[in-house]
Amino acid sequence: MPKVTQSSYFSPGQISGDSVTQMEGQVTLSEGASLTINCTYSARGYPELFWYVQYPGEGPQLLLRATKPNAKESNKGFEATYNKETTAFHLEKTSVQESDSAVYYCALSDTVTGAAGGAEHRL
Repeated sequence: MPKVTQSSYFSPGQISGDSVTQMEGQVTLSEGASLTINCTYSARGYPELFWYVQYPGEGPQLLLRATKPNAKESNKGFEATYNKETTAFHLEKTSVQESDSAVYYCALSDTVTGAAGGAEHRL
């Protein structure tokens, strides 16, 4: 049975209050079941939003990235919509497989003004 573990990554921008929140803990699903991992964010403006996946014995890999509000992104059967009204970026898959067993991380990135007046991109 696929085992999905969810975790959150908090941006260094959290100093300014930016953060992501998602369900914690492990979920065990039957093959063919649908999966939804909730992720909501709190940020000024519209941050870039990401889903990373970490398969057993491997490092995290980028799964989905959304740079614009209301964008719908998909990859490997997973999809997520950047919903600016509900500040959500939920990860969904209609039919999970054993190979989907992994840890899934929701993350955000913000752009802040640096001391020199330029833009600093932080993950």
